[in-house]
Order: sequence, then C-alpha cells, then structure tokens
Amino acid sequence: MVDRVSWVPEGVNVDVPSSARIYDYLLGGGHNFEADRATAEALIRVLPVRDMARRNRAYLRRVVLELAGLGIRQFLDLGSGIPTVGNVHEVAHEVAPDSKIVYVDFEPVAITHAELMLADEPDVTALLADLREPEKVVQQASSLLDLSQPVGLLVVGVLQFIPDSDDPWGVLRRYVDALAPGSYLALSHFTADSMPAAMAAGKEIFAKTAEPITPRTRAQVADMLAGTEVVEPGIVFTPEWRPETPEDVGTDPSKANLYAAVGIKP
Repeated sequence: MVDRVSWVPEGVNVDVPSSARIYDYLLGGGHNFEADRATAEALIRVLPVRDMARRNRAYLRRVVLELAGLGIRQFLDLGSGIPTVGNVHEVAHEVAPDSKIVYVDFEPVAITHAELMLADEPDVTALLADLREPEKVVQQASSLLDLSQPVGLLVVGVLQFIPDSDDPWGVLRRYVDALAPGSYLALSHFTADSMPAAMAAGKEIFAKTAEPITPRTRAQVADMLAGTEVVEPGIVFTPEWRPETPEDVGTDPSKANLYAAVGIKP
C-alpha cells in the first residue's frame, strides 16, 4: 500500500476502492492504492476497462477542444476525478488561456491533489462537493464562473455512479436550468447495451466499491439530455463522437461501452 502522503486527507479509508482512484489507475496515474488496483485488475478480467477509460478520456479532450473552439470560456466539470494528464484546464488553455474551470468531486483524494496541482492557477479551482446538490454546487461555482454567460457543463463518465433513486435525470435538468442559453451539456455514460454479460460481471465487482454502478440504455441516456438540443453526431459510443482520425474509432467502437452526447441549451 502507498504511504499516506500530502494528497491523502485524514479519514480517507484507503482499503475501500474508489471509482476516482480506479480510473486513475486505469489511465496510468499514481494516486491509487492496493484496493483500487486489485479492483481494477478484477475489472480488466471481465471488461476492456483500460480501453474504455482511454477512449472516454480522449472523448473528453475532443469535447473541450470543440467547445473552446466555439467560444466557450467557462467549464464546470462534475465528477472530475483525480487530475491526470489531459485535464480540462490544460486542454482548454491550449485554445483559450483565459478559460475558467471549476472541478467538482466528492472524493477527498481527488480534490486534495487538485488543490495542490492548481495552486498557481488563478482561473481554475476545485470544489469538494456532491454533484447531486446542483443548487449548492452552482452557488459555489459562481465565485469563479459568470453564470450569466454560457458554460460548458461536463458530466463525463460519472452518472453511472448515481442510482435511479437519486434521479440523475432531474439532477442534470436542474444544472441545465441554472445555466445561460448557449451553454453546452457534454456527457458520457456506461451502458450494457453492447456487452450485457460482461457489464453485468463488472457491475458485480463495482458493487464492492464505494460507488456501485448503474449502466443505462441509450434511451435512458437520451432522457438525460432533456432541455438541450443534441448536436451531431447525436448519441454514439465515445470513439464515434467527432473522431479526429479513423484509428480513433477502431474496428468495434461499441466495445467502448460508454455512450457520449453533447447538447446545447437553446
């Protein structure tokens, strides 16, 4: 097990696997523990999770570049996870160095590490908050973001950790309602549509972590875009969303096991 260092707050139980730290491990990061790595390796045996994570991260990059190219200069990243290579602010600043970014996560390790990394970034901040409390998150984010202007709302690879009982559809709609016209909602979400048996096995493994998953169908993901007009190419698998090269798509994009879509608030 990794020794407790400055990015591990007191009170964090490193023996309980965390989705943020599992994702960090799958992307090659170093902010994870023995329990996270063991869970990730169990997932690797039943699902192509390394490729899923890589493709999801690549989708995030393409979305941020696209929105920045369209003039979006503010991003609210919900469930941002542990900062690793290709963070939203790094990508956005490639296009527009004046972009402002607010990261939100309820994983203390993620936020503590983000705060350390962002110490010299005045236009970027990280909030320890639960995305299921939209009004509270929006109020805190407004200390940096001008919510009278369009925002890029990023909800990438996180909604599967919110159970139906917490109404992720209603939660998202409250965020959309709080944003200015011209704002964008970009999301990706686990699905069992393409690999039902493998995803069922993965769901069993996640059930033993701090955040069990709820994979959802294409129709359920479509409902999450309520209040927006979905832009081309619609709801697709992550590598199919505006790929830069044919190699980005690969031979079977459905094995990405995450749907992706972007909508604009009219």
